[in-house]
Amino acid sequence: MEWRGRRGSRNIEDRRAQGPRRGGAAVGGVGMIAILLIGYFLGIDVTPLLNDPGAGSSAPVELTEADQAAGEFVSVTLADTEEVWAQVFKDQLGRSYTPATLVLFKEATQSPCGGASGATGPFYCPVDKKAYLDTGFFVTLEKRLGARGDFAAAYVVAHEIAHHVQDELGILARANDIRRQVSEAESNAISVRIELQADCLSGVWARHAAQAFGSIDRKDLEEAVHAARQIGDDTLQRAAGQRPMPHTFTHGTAEQRSRWFVTGLQSGQIADCDTFSTDDL
Repeated sequence: MEWRGRRGSRNIEDRRAQGPRRGGAAVGGVGMIAILLIGYFLGIDVTPLLNDPGAGSSAPVELTEADQAAGEFVSVTLADTEEVWAQVFKDQLGRSYTPATLVLFKEATQSPCGGASGATGPFYCPVDKKAYLDTGFFVTLEKRLGARGDFAAAYVVAHEIAHHVQDELGILARANDIRRQVSEAESNAISVRIELQADCLSGVWARHAAQAFGSIDRKDLEEAVHAARQIGDDTLQRAAGQRPMPHTFTHGTAEQRSRWFVTGLQSGQIADCDTFSTDDL
């Protein structure tokens, strides 16, 4: 993916230089990996296991060259999503698109939806309409989950912005309202449909971005499909040493995630990403 030297987004809130919350006992390497994987695939904030809940101090940190590059990459990718979704909303829906803000942080920060941390992975908060991302997750994506390449990382950004697209369309609020009224298993099943639709919308974005900017090639798209497979619930549960338990899935299987991404990629149409009215996920 050709991104260097291209226009970045102004909708970036960079908190990384503020430093993370500190305190509590250190967690060893193997234990840290296990906690991060468990937190990610269960969709829970495991920050209390990593830090002392009573510790609120933080110290300013100096951003490394890698930090700066990651920030620039995210900014360019976010700008691409803004241009694409503005055009897609106009062409397919006859309406305007309001961009999201993307918050960059290191290790931990706060959001109206709860604590944001590297343990929970990237997420979108509909309360403040912001996506939260620890760019260190790109390292986890590559080294721990085996999803390599710039476009694998771009897929992660596009997926979180796709949740904002769902929010703009009113889909996210309706789905979450229902989730609050049903059983845990039913809520998980709805969550899977939400996430698979976001994967499909990520594919819609990728198709239009490839056409609009000429910065994405076939190898990039293959990286995104591979990344979708690597963060399927079944793949992550196996990586954590557990037998896959479908009733606990909240994001979908590796096969489902990659297939819905490809559906959006091949179609380029929001209407073809309706995961809520199909029995064939």
